[in-house]
Amino acid sequence: MANIAAYFPVSDTTWIFFIVLLIILFAPMIMSRLRIPHIIGMVIAGIIVGQYGLNILERDASFELFGQVGLYFIMFLAGLEMDTEGVRKHSSRMLIFGLLTFVVPFLMVYLAGRQLMNYSVQATLLLCCVMASNTLIAYPIVCKYGLQRHKAVTLSVGASMFALLMALLSLSIIVGLYDKETSGEGGSLVFTVVWMLGKLCLYMAGMVFFIPRITRWFLRHYADGVTQFIYVLSILFLSAALTDLIGLEGVFGAFFAGLVLNRYIPQVSPLMGRLEFIGNAIFIPYFLIGVGMLINIRTLFESWHTAYIVACMVVIGTLGKMVAGYVAGLSFRLPWVHGRMMFGLTSAHAAGSIAIIMVGRHLEVSPGVYLVDAEMLNGVVMMILFTCVISSIVTESASRQIVLKESPVGMEEEKKGDDEKILIPLSGEESCEKLVTLAILMRNRTLNRGLIGLNVTLDDAHVAVYQARGKALLERAVKYAAAADVRMQTQSRIATNIANGIMHAFKENQASEIIMGMYEPRSEKDGFWGVFTENLFTELNRQIIIARIGQPLSTIRRIQVAVPSRAEFEPGFHRWMDRLARMAARMDCRIVFHSKPSTLVLVEQYIQNVYPELRAEFLTMNQWSELPELAASIKEDHLFVIVTARKSTVSYKHAFEKLPSELKQYYHQQNLMIIFPDQYGEPVNVMTFAAPQKKEQHSAYSQINEWIKGMRQKQRSS
Repeated sequence: MANIAAYFPVSDTTWIFFIVLLIILFAPMIMSRLRIPHIIGMVIAGIIVGQYGLNILERDASFELFGQVGLYFIMFLAGLEMDTEGVRKHSSRMLIFGLLTFVVPFLMVYLAGRQLMNYSVQATLLLCCVMASNTLIAYPIVCKYGLQRHKAVTLSVGASMFALLMALLSLSIIVGLYDKETSGEGGSLVFTVVWMLGKLCLYMAGMVFFIPRITRWFLRHYADGVTQFIYVLSILFLSAALTDLIGLEGVFGAFFAGLVLNRYIPQVSPLMGRLEFIGNAIFIPYFLIGVGMLINIRTLFESWHTAYIVACMVVIGTLGKMVAGYVAGLSFRLPWVHGRMMFGLTSAHAAGSIAIIMVGRHLEVSPGVYLVDAEMLNGVVMMILFTCVISSIVTESASRQIVLKESPVGMEEEKKGDDEKILIPLSGEESCEKLVTLAILMRNRTLNRGLIGLNVTLDDAHVAVYQARGKALLERAVKYAAAADVRMQTQSRIATNIANGIMHAFKENQASEIIMGMYEPRSEKDGFWGVFTENLFTELNRQIIIARIGQPLSTIRRIQVAVPSRAEFEPGFHRWMDRLARMAARMDCRIVFHSKPSTLVLVEQYIQNVYPELRAEFLTMNQWSELPELAASIKEDHLFVIVTARKSTVSYKHAFEKLPSELKQYYHQQNLMIIFPDQYGEPVNVMTFAAPQKKEQHSAYSQINEWIKGMRQKQRSS
């Protein structure tokens, strides 16, 4: 036991990983009992096990690698989860706050560095870059409370990236001028700034132009979850590597990659779930533990001057961020707690600060003397610990108050008392994942209700084979839904009539609506609706959504909706409006409504009241006969939605009888969705002798009319 210290620090990779996993497992448990944010627990654990603590682990290459990846993940997820519409709407505020959170600490630290800490001009400017930037170390706390799209959070994330960009540009200018000064070349400040901005603009233009096009093509052709995950990580690290090449830190590239891919990875998609899982489970904790291992608390007690330097950095830097946050909040007329959230998120410093200070560590003032000495380095590292603690505590407090006092942004549209229970009949592997994704995008997350997967097998000689295939399909759907953290219960039924099997399952599960795939005709003689679809929407008066999606929903750029006049008088108006608006919001795409002005007024009023952040357009379509004319405006990456109606209802039109033929002729290649809204009528279980038990798709009159037309065409051709 006396020689136990000889076994430390642990060098075996297996034991290192095991100890790190134990920290990741138990640190949150202990911190939750102490009412301390989990992030601080990871940093404190790093201090304890690091070389300046108990010396259990050495900060080897694995902490460098995983820590760097963890920092990239924090910035990448921040970009992915940003409310891009909020960014567009509040871009001027974001710019103002970004300037404030950069300029105010920069000026205050410059004065303190020159007057209180007696640093040289170059060292003071370098320290200003450190303190003016910040790292979103407390962002996981915001995610825990579901406030990723809150106005204050969006402003803070955008401002943080702007401040980081300004700090990195300032650092590049300082280093460039310093190198020219020490080499005796001299240099032009204007040229250095223009050259750096030129490279940055070229990088951003290339990312914005190429990556979305490549991503759309890739997601359309490769639906495998692992392949998509690897592709997204490749874009992340490519972007980070490119920013390193142009002289900026990779963290900016990681954030910008998240912004570029934002609309292609919906918040509730399985791909987003995988990214958040791997980041929060491994890489981000690794980064936080690695930051803690850099901190040497002993320096506080070795020299009063070091403690004085740390106190100056923490007090002046934090005060600068506090002034910027609260001044911005007051200027924007936001509640006081929003200013606190903005201060909390922008006050922490981490690896970005370390990267900046390490640049100064390699700049020689004279032979063997560097611009940043050991005292400043220890002071910055200690400052990181204190600012992480302050940021985490303030952000936790502000998040809790916001959740208690107001509805989180993105949740206000979720209505209590909704009877939502979505039934998904599944029959083919091609449409399985798309239908499940569609249901996930439309579901109400606040209600936290699962989906119902259904497979109905026709009772014939091959029933055993098809039922086994159906069960395998349901298992696949369950796994896909679970990847997005959505529960799905399944049911496999045998029926002599597919429509009856679906209706019976609908009744037994007390479902509210159906989302199903569209029938794919095998020959020209096949009807548009298929064998059982028309029976289903004729007999069932609840909402039925029939979809034909030819590409991943994340690649859809626009949803175009054709709404019949008087649709606002139907009982299901708010349900289908809510589903479409929620889907468009989560896909971050534009939605365009086509209808008569009288109907568009109520549609626009609903959007403004419930989904004010939605990018919606309202175009006049005076007659339903104009439906074929819309085909020219429906691109391959659009989703065309038709809201129709059942016979003998308020919004029904005789023009609906031509709908199957028009869709076949004009919309046979487009992504298509047909909605039969909730409508008044008899319940499912009412069946009378007067009600026909079989609905024909075409009447005898229509068949005679088609025969006459065919004879006339033959006569003309002859």
